[in-house]
Amino acid sequence: MSTVDSFGAKGVLNVGGTEYEIFRLNSVEGAESLPFSLKVLLENLLRTEDGANITADHIRALAGWDENAQPSTEIQFTPARVIMQDFTGVPCVVDLATMREAVKELGGDPTRVNPLAPAELVIDHSVQIDVFGNAGAIERNMEIEYQRNGERYQFLRWGQSAFEDFKVVPPGMGIVHQVNIEYLARTVMTREVEGTLRAYPDTLVGTDSHTTMVNGLGVLGWGVGGIEAEAAMLGQPVSMLIPRVVGFRLSGEIPAGATATDVVLTITEMLRKHGVVGKFVEFYGEGVAAVPLANRATIGNMSPEFGSTAAIFPIDDVTLDYLRLTGRSEENVALVEAYAKEQGLWHDASREPRFSEYLELDLSTVVPSIAGPKRPQDRIVLTEAKDEFRNDLLNYVAHEADAGSLDESLEESFPASDAPSFTTGASHVTDSDRVPPVYSAAHGAAGRTSNPVSVSMEDGRKFDLDHGAVTIASITSCTNTSNPSVMLAAAVLARNAVEKGLVSKPWVKTSVAPGSKVVTDYYEKSGLVPYLEKLGFYTGGYGCTTCIGNSGPLEAEISEAIQSNDLAVTAVLSGNRNFEGRINPDVKMNYLASPPLVIAYALAGSMDFDFESDPLGKDQDGNDVFLKDIWPNPNEVQQVMDASIDQDMFTKSYATIFDGDERWQSLPTPTGDTFEWAEDSTYVRKPPYFEGMKAQPEPVADIDGARVLLKLGDSVTTDHISPAGSFKSDTPAGQYLLAHGVERKDFNSYGSRRGNHEVMIRGTFANIRIKNQLLDGVEGGFTKDFTQDGAPQAYVYDAAMNYQKAGTPLVVIAGKEYGSGSSRDWAAKGTALLGVKAVIAESYERIHRSNLIGMGVLPLQFPEGESAASVGLTGNEVFSIQGITALNDGTTPSTVKVTATAEDGSEVSFDAVVRIDTPGEADYYRNGGILQYVLRQISAR
Repeated sequence: MSTVDSFGAKGVLNVGGTEYEIFRLNSVEGAESLPFSLKVLLENLLRTEDGANITADHIRALAGWDENAQPSTEIQFTPARVIMQDFTGVPCVVDLATMREAVKELGGDPTRVNPLAPAELVIDHSVQIDVFGNAGAIERNMEIEYQRNGERYQFLRWGQSAFEDFKVVPPGMGIVHQVNIEYLARTVMTREVEGTLRAYPDTLVGTDSHTTMVNGLGVLGWGVGGIEAEAAMLGQPVSMLIPRVVGFRLSGEIPAGATATDVVLTITEMLRKHGVVGKFVEFYGEGVAAVPLANRATIGNMSPEFGSTAAIFPIDDVTLDYLRLTGRSEENVALVEAYAKEQGLWHDASREPRFSEYLELDLSTVVPSIAGPKRPQDRIVLTEAKDEFRNDLLNYVAHEADAGSLDESLEESFPASDAPSFTTGASHVTDSDRVPPVYSAAHGAAGRTSNPVSVSMEDGRKFDLDHGAVTIASITSCTNTSNPSVMLAAAVLARNAVEKGLVSKPWVKTSVAPGSKVVTDYYEKSGLVPYLEKLGFYTGGYGCTTCIGNSGPLEAEISEAIQSNDLAVTAVLSGNRNFEGRINPDVKMNYLASPPLVIAYALAGSMDFDFESDPLGKDQDGNDVFLKDIWPNPNEVQQVMDASIDQDMFTKSYATIFDGDERWQSLPTPTGDTFEWAEDSTYVRKPPYFEGMKAQPEPVADIDGARVLLKLGDSVTTDHISPAGSFKSDTPAGQYLLAHGVERKDFNSYGSRRGNHEVMIRGTFANIRIKNQLLDGVEGGFTKDFTQDGAPQAYVYDAAMNYQKAGTPLVVIAGKEYGSGSSRDWAAKGTALLGVKAVIAESYERIHRSNLIGMGVLPLQFPEGESAASVGLTGNEVFSIQGITALNDGTTPSTVKVTATAEDGSEVSFDAVVRIDTPGEADYYRNGGILQYVLRQISAR
C-alpha cells in the first residue's frame, strides 16, 4: 500500500466510463526511454513507495538506469500475485500451516499468516503416464493419480478454505503455465485499495521456473523458489538488483519446414552462448508484430533454459487479439489497451529503447532442430542428428565398438510395414518395482557386444533393441502444448503418416499430454484425433508428465532388456528439460523436439536415423516413404487452426476451472485455522524449521571443523540435488517408507512427497546420475563418511546424519552453474536439513543461490578464474570459514577466508566471494532463513 507519492504520480484513467487510480510513469524523468520491462518495475516502485523500503532515491535510480553499468542498485519488487504448481505448492502450504502454529507459540494471531497477494495453485505435476496407447489411458491414469495423491489433495483443499485469496485448480484441468496464459493472467490488474479501484500491470512470481511463459503476454514475472514465493504471498517484496536488459530484435518469418519449437531451440542456443544469466531479455523490432502470441509464450517459456530472469514481449495488437480469443471480457481488453498506451507500455516498432546488449535473429534462417542428449541449449540441426547421436553415444556406452558398429537398420530386424500396432490395448501395470537399478561402471564394463538384443513381449510382439532405440516419444510440456501451430502440425503429420501406411515402432512408449482442455477441444474439432491414436498417441493425462520425469515405467520386458544389456536408449519429447536421469531411469539420452518430430521419431524408432536418406517405411504400393513425404504443409496447418479454434472453447473450458470432477468434489476436506497433522502421514508432515526458534535471532557464527559432503563438477542441476522422479526400495527414502508401512507399489515420486521433509532430505543429492568426485567412478547418491574409520562409501543421507550426531558442519564444493534448472525449493531445504552450512561453487544459477540464503546456507564463490582443482582441493580436507561474523555488525563482507586442512596437516587458504548480493538477503541470512525473518516480522506486529 503506497503511503508516499514523491513524484505526484497518482492520477486517474477513465476507460469506458470507469475510473481507475493509476501511477503515471511520465511523472518521472527518464521513464520514457526505459525498456518495457523496466517501465513495469518503475510503476511497481511508484505504487509501493513507502519512504523506507522503497524510497524516491530507488525510483530515481531506476528511471536513470545506466544501460552500460553492471547491476549494483538494489530495489524491492512487489509482485501482484503468486502462482504455484502442486509439487512446489504443497510445501508452500505446509510451511504456511507450520508458520500459523509458530506465530501462535510466539504469542501472535495465527490468522495473520495469510496471503496478502492473490495466490493460485494448479495441480499439474502429479499425473504419470502409467497406462498408454489405448482409449482408457487418461481415465486410468487419473484414478491412479488420486489413489497416490489423495492425501495431498485433501491438504490443498484445506488450504483453499483456510487461507484467504488462495485458489486451487484441481487435477485434470491443464498445465499451470498454459492455464496461466489462457485464463489466470490479467495483463492489467485491478484491485480495490482503500475504497478506490486501482489499475496496475499484472506481475507475478511463480514456484516453477517456467513461470516466464506468461512473459509472452506482456506480463513480467519469473520463477522463484517456494521459499521466496511464500514470502511474497506474505507481503515481503522480492529483493533484486536493477538488471541489465538484452534487446533481442526479431525479423523475417519462419520458413515452411521449421516450427516455433525450432525457433525456441535456436534462441535458447544463441542466448545461452551470449550469456544472459541474471538479465532480462526483451524482444523488439518490426518482426515482433509477426510473432503469434502462442509463439511468444513458447519463447518466454524457455527463459530458464537460456538462463535469463525473464524473456518478455511488449503489449500490442497481438496481445489484445489473444485476450479476446481466450475469452477475456471486452472491458478487460479495453483496459489493457488504454492502460498500455497511457503508460508508454504499448509496443512502438519504430522506436528503439535503450538496451544493455543487442542480439538479432532473422526467423527465415531457422532450420528444423532437436536438442540433446542432456541439455536444452545443445541444439542439433536435424540433418546432422544421426552423426551427432553417434558422436555422443561414445559417452554412454562401455565400449567404443558398441557405438561404432551399430546395426545400421533396426528396420531390417523389424520392417515398419510388418510392425503390429500396439494402440489397441498396450498399457502398463503400476508395479513401480520395475524401476531399474543404478547403472554402475562394473555393469557397463561387462557390457554387451554390438549385436541387437531380441525382445519378446507377452502380447506377441517381437523386435530387436539396440543403442539409440527411441523408447519414449511424448508430446508433452507447456512449452509446446500451448501452441496450436505445432500441436496441429503433429496431428496433420500423423494423418499423413497413417494414410501412407506407417505405424509407430512397437518398442516406443507414446503419449500426448495436453496443456489444457482447449487443446482436446480443437483436436476433436479438427477431426485428426483418430490419426494420432492410430499411431499410439492417445491422451494420457493433463499435466507435465514426461517432461518432469512422470513418464511412467517402460514395459517390463523392454526395461529388462535395457538393464541387462546396458543399452543407451533414448527419449524424444516436446518438452523444455532433458537433463540426465530426469525423463526415465532406463533412458540415458534425452532429446527435445517439436511435436511433429516427436511423432516422426516414433515412426523411425531410433535416433540412429537420417530423415533425409533413411525411409520411415513403405506405402501400400511398396514405395519408400520419407519424412518430407508426410511433413505438414504450413498453409494447411493454419487453415486447420482457423477452422478449429474459437473463443467459445476457452469460455466453456474455463467456466468451471476451480470446480474439479467428482473425485475432487468428494474428497473429505479438513477445517480449522490450523491444520491437524496426522502422525502416521507419509505425505504431509510438520517440518522442523521453527523448532526452538526465539523472538530474536542468534548471532551469525563462523564455520569451523567442516567436512565436505559432496564435491561436484559443472552444471549440477536442481534435478541432481533434489530429484522429482521415482526411487527404489533400497534407498534411504525407500527404507523410510517401508518402515512406515508403505508398500513399494505405493511409493509414488519424490515430487509428490514434497510435503514430507523426512522423504525429501533422504532424496537430496540422490539422483541416479549425480557424480560425487569424492568417490571414483560411482554414480548416485553416495559419499565418503569421514566419521567412520577409513571413510567408507555411504549414502549421502546416512553420512549426513552421522555428521550431525558428531556435531560436524558440512560444505558442498561445486563447479560452474551450480543449481541450474527448475526452481526447486527442496534443493535448498534438503541441503540445509542435511546439515550443510556453506556451498563453495565457481558460479550459481540465480534461483538456487537465492534459495540457499533463504534456508540459511551460505553461498560462496571461488575467486574469479579459480576452482577446486586450481586451488588444490581434494574434498578430503577439514574446512574453516572465517569472517562471516561481520554480518552481526550490519555489514556484508565481500569475501571470507576459507582454510582447508589436509590429513597431513598441510593447509590451503583462499578468499571466497560472499554471494549475499543484497541487504535483504543479508537480513534473511542473519535470521537463519527467509521464513524465520517473515515469522519474526509477523509476530512483532
